[in-house]
Amino acid sequence: MAAARKRSPTHRWSARVTATSDALDLREGVFKLDDPKAIARSLKRSAERSHRRKVDPFRSAMSMLTFYINRAGANLPKRRRATLEQAKVELRKVRTRSAGSTRASHRASSRRAPARSGGSAR
Repeated sequence: MAAARKRSPTHRWSARVTATSDALDLREGVFKLDDPKAIARSLKRSAERSHRRKVDPFRSAMSMLTFYINRAGANLPKRRRATLEQAKVELRKVRTRSAGSTRASHRASSRRAPARSGGSAR
Protein backbone atom coordinates (compact mmCIF):
# COMPACT_ATOMS: atom_id res chain seq x y z
CA MET A 1 0.00 0.00 0.00
CA ALA A 2 1.42 3.41 -0.93
CA ALA A 3 2.15 5.83 1.85
CA ALA A 4 0.14 9.02 1.91
CA ARG A 5 2.16 11.91 0.57
CA LYS A 6 2.38 14.98 2.78
CA ARG A 7 2.62 18.37 1.18
CA SER A 8 3.97 21.46 2.76
CA PRO A 9 1.64 24.46 2.75
CA THR A 10 3.93 26.24 0.26
CA HIS A 11 3.25 23.59 -2.39
CA ARG A 12 -0.50 23.91 -2.51
CA TRP A 13 -1.72 25.06 -5.87
CA SER A 14 -4.64 26.97 -4.33
CA ALA A 15 -2.30 29.07 -2.19
CA ARG A 16 -0.19 29.84 -5.25
CA VAL A 17 -3.27 30.82 -7.26
CA THR A 18 -4.49 33.09 -4.50
CA ALA A 19 -1.11 34.75 -4.13
CA THR A 20 -0.14 35.11 -7.78
CA SER A 21 -3.33 35.07 -9.85
CA ASP A 22 -3.82 38.18 -11.91
CA ALA A 23 -7.34 37.35 -13.03
CA LEU A 24 -8.83 39.96 -10.70
CA ASP A 25 -7.35 42.69 -8.55
CA LEU A 26 -9.44 42.23 -5.43
CA ARG A 27 -9.80 44.77 -2.67
CA GLU A 28 -7.69 43.65 0.26
CA GLY A 29 -9.79 41.89 2.90
CA VAL A 30 -12.88 41.64 0.69
CA PHE A 31 -13.68 38.13 1.94
CA LYS A 32 -13.42 39.28 5.56
CA LEU A 33 -16.17 41.88 5.22
CA ASP A 34 -19.28 41.24 7.33
CA ASP A 35 -21.79 42.59 4.83
CA PRO A 36 -22.67 40.18 1.98
CA LYS A 37 -23.84 43.10 -0.19
CA ALA A 38 -20.48 44.85 0.24
CA ILE A 39 -18.65 41.65 -0.72
CA ALA A 40 -20.82 41.25 -3.83
CA ARG A 41 -20.40 44.90 -4.87
CA SER A 42 -16.63 44.74 -4.40
CA LEU A 43 -16.28 41.53 -6.41
CA LYS A 44 -18.49 42.89 -9.17
CA ARG A 45 -16.51 46.14 -9.31
CA SER A 46 -13.19 44.25 -9.45
CA ALA A 47 -14.45 41.95 -12.19
CA GLU A 48 -15.79 44.82 -14.30
CA ARG A 49 -12.52 46.77 -14.02
CA SER A 50 -10.31 43.80 -14.90
CA HIS A 51 -9.08 43.55 -18.48
CA ARG A 52 -7.42 40.18 -17.88
CA ARG A 53 -10.48 38.05 -17.24
CA LYS A 54 -11.52 35.46 -19.80
CA VAL A 55 -15.27 35.33 -19.06
CA ASP A 56 -18.02 37.84 -18.31
CA PRO A 57 -17.68 39.84 -15.04
CA PHE A 58 -20.41 37.94 -13.19
CA ARG A 59 -18.83 34.53 -13.85
CA SER A 60 -15.40 35.84 -12.93
CA ALA A 61 -16.63 37.30 -9.63
CA MET A 62 -18.69 34.20 -8.78
CA SER A 63 -15.73 31.93 -9.57
CA MET A 64 -13.45 33.87 -7.25
CA LEU A 65 -16.01 33.73 -4.42
CA THR A 66 -16.61 30.00 -4.92
CA PHE A 67 -12.88 29.36 -5.11
CA TYR A 68 -12.37 31.13 -1.78
CA ILE A 69 -15.19 29.18 -0.08
CA ASN A 70 -13.95 25.85 -1.42
CA ARG A 71 -10.33 26.61 -0.56
CA ALA A 72 -11.26 27.36 3.04
CA GLY A 73 -13.15 24.07 3.24
CA ALA A 74 -13.96 22.73 6.71
CA ASN A 75 -11.80 25.42 8.33
CA LEU A 76 -14.39 28.07 7.45
CA PRO A 77 -16.67 28.80 10.42
CA LYS A 78 -20.38 28.29 9.76
CA ARG A 79 -21.20 31.96 10.30
CA ARG A 80 -18.49 33.06 7.84
CA ARG A 81 -19.63 30.47 5.29
CA ALA A 82 -23.22 31.72 5.64
CA THR A 83 -22.06 35.30 5.01
CA LEU A 84 -20.14 34.25 1.91
CA GLU A 85 -23.02 32.11 0.61
CA GLN A 86 -25.30 35.12 1.07
CA ALA A 87 -22.77 37.16 -0.91
CA LYS A 88 -23.37 34.73 -3.79
CA VAL A 89 -27.09 35.46 -3.58
CA GLU A 90 -26.38 39.21 -3.55
CA LEU A 91 -24.03 38.87 -6.52
CA ARG A 92 -26.81 37.15 -8.46
CA LYS A 93 -29.22 39.96 -7.49
CA VAL A 94 -26.76 42.62 -8.65
CA ARG A 95 -26.38 40.77 -11.97
CA THR A 96 -30.14 40.42 -12.39
CA ARG A 97 -30.72 44.11 -11.69
CA SER A 98 -28.10 45.28 -14.17
CA ALA A 99 -29.14 42.71 -16.78
CA GLY A 100 -32.81 43.47 -16.15
CA SER A 101 -32.39 47.18 -16.81
CA THR A 102 -30.62 46.40 -20.09
CA ARG A 103 -33.34 43.98 -21.10
CA ALA A 104 -36.08 46.46 -20.17
CA SER A 105 -34.56 49.19 -22.33
CA HIS A 106 -34.09 46.70 -25.18
CA ARG A 107 -37.71 45.56 -24.91
CA ALA A 108 -38.96 49.15 -24.91
CA SER A 109 -37.05 49.98 -28.09
CA SER A 110 -38.15 46.82 -29.90
CA ARG A 111 -41.86 46.97 -29.14
CA ARG A 112 -44.16 46.73 -32.09
CA ALA A 113 -46.71 49.37 -32.84
CA PRO A 114 -50.17 48.45 -31.55
CA ALA A 115 -52.35 46.62 -34.07
CA ARG A 116 -55.12 48.63 -35.67
CA SER A 117 -58.60 47.65 -34.72
CA GLY A 118 -61.53 47.37 -37.06
CA GLY A 119 -59.48 46.68 -40.16
CA SER A 120 -60.19 43.90 -42.61
CA ALA A 121 -58.38 40.62 -42.17
CA ARG A 122 -56.16 39.54 -45.02
